Amino acid sequence: MRFKIKRKKKKTNKIKQADKFQIIPLGGIGEIGKNMFVINYNDEIIVVDAGLAFPEEEMLGVDMVIPDITYLLENIGKIKAILLSHGHEDHIGALPYILPKINVPIYGTRLTLGLLKVKLEEFGLHQSTVLSEIVAGEEIEIGSFRVQFFATNHSIPDSVGFVVKTPVGNIVYTGDFKFDHTPVQGRGTDFHSLAEIGKEGVLVALADSTNAERPGYTRSESRVGETLKEIFLAAEGRIIIASFASNVYRIQQIVDAACFSGRKLAVDGRSMVNVVEIAQRLGYLRIPPFTLIDVEEVKSFADDRVVILTTGTQGEPMSALARLSNSTHRKLEIVPSDTVVIAANPIPGNEKLVSRTIDNLFRQGAKVIYEDTSGVHVSGHGSQEELKLMLSLLRPRYLIPVHGEYRHLIHHAELAEKMGIKKENILIVENGTTMEFTSDRGRILNSVAAGGVFVDGLGVGDVGNIVLRDRQVLSRDGIFIVVIAMDSKTKNIIAGPDVFSRGFVYVRESEELLDEARENASQVLDNLEQKKISDWTTIKNNVRDSIGKFLWEKTGRRPMILPVIMEI
Repeated sequence: MRFKIKRKKKKTNKIKQADKFQIIPLGGIGEIGKNMFVINYNDEIIVVDAGLAFPEEEMLGVDMVIPDITYLLENIGKIKAILLSHGHEDHIGALPYILPKINVPIYGTRLTLGLLKVKLEEFGLHQSTVLSEIVAGEEIEIGSFRVQFFATNHSIPDSVGFVVKTPVGNIVYTGDFKFDHTPVQGRGTDFHSLAEIGKEGVLVALADSTNAERPGYTRSESRVGETLKEIFLAAEGRIIIASFASNVYRIQQIVDAACFSGRKLAVDGRSMVNVVEIAQRLGYLRIPPFTLIDVEEVKSFADDRVVILTTGTQGEPMSALARLSNSTHRKLEIVPSDTVVIAANPIPGNEKLVSRTIDNLFRQGAKVIYEDTSGVHVSGHGSQEELKLMLSLLRPRYLIPVHGEYRHLIHHAELAEKMGIKKENILIVENGTTMEFTSDRGRILNSVAAGGVFVDGLGVGDVGNIVLRDRQVLSRDGIFIVVIAMDSKTKNIIAGPDVFSRGFVYVRESEELLDEARENASQVLDNLEQKKISDWTTIKNNVRDSIGKFLWEKTGRRPMILPVIMEI
């Protein structure tokens, strides 16, 4: 069926003709997360998604990584809107950090905007941000662009893809998708609309590559529900189940399994509580009356009549599940009769954290069910046959594989080539690559800034590579401090050097080494004093170099050496 246009369209003859547009990924290429794509036509820009990524293991102390928006700030007057495909963190999580600098209207579906609004309220941005709700099948105009939205199946309701229409040609962004013929809620894939989009003509497609390595089809989410019911009936004690907070379909099936097995449901973890409340209020989550109980009420019920839904599928140290595994949870503790279900797979890079949490749960005597071989998790992304089907429906002239690590992009490109797309028309690029398209040609131009910006606590961007390098040095070899007191008038050294060590050697067992280091620093200072050198920078550099060489010769280690001069 054709969808009725719900907003008044401007006359198309008012669109100024241009012969090219540009596409620039600022995130989401060669990585899982941090999705952000820029479409620039006729000196007007729309931004697609604005997500975050989990920090990698070597990013010590970093809470999250968001896209570098230097390019957007340099072209801030051209930005017309931000389009959101769905409500997962890797697609909306960066917005609270970006909107104070780029305040433009945001378009998204009802649930997506509902989840975003909570974030904006926490940051005090909800009153200054314009949120425009869209529905699948709708077509709107944003500046010189016409944008049509189409529904997709994913692990969260209200997920959509876009067709961005320009006089040069149409651009399709699939968003995250799979073809689920038996979805938990809502309708299946609208193959007719996708075929119509392909028939109209697609110049460029940006397509999800996450599962490009996996042959066949991704299993239906509804399969998980049957497995959960079996587990819930078989469990003799409490059930503690962890899931992504934003996976509303999974939460609904957990609710259904709890009701099926006659159990009460308690929700733990701030993000999980927020999502359950929002999804229930907006009608995306159906929970029968008297099913929900507070975490503090769990002890009032028999163990075989309770399910605890919580966060922590990625082993996050401060998550509810991790605190349970470490016996640091304030209200709950693991007992040997518990069955713990981890209904998710580790995101690449989080495997060690997840394994540590699972090991700790086993140590406490719990039965742990995890990994997709147990049937408690299915991916929200299409496998190879679904990627091929999407390409068959859209029939794009150019393909840009997105949303995947580099190997995923390569596998997607190989599939596309087998589907008849010319090899030279498949663009495997890096974040920041500027691609320019005319109606009959695509080419790679230059690159723009597109690294990651680190968020650490309340700081955004104040932790860079140099700070991370220092943290890595401190974590490996510790710190060695040399303190010197200098007369402010005569510039003579009047006390010290005194030496201190943290994370390098145990002081009581290394007094001889510290005495030798102190003598080494004294000789350096005596030589500088004889040469009448009182410049602080020169003194610090000489002390650092000499102590560094000495400690390397004695220990084979390179601690961070920090000379400190106190002026008296």
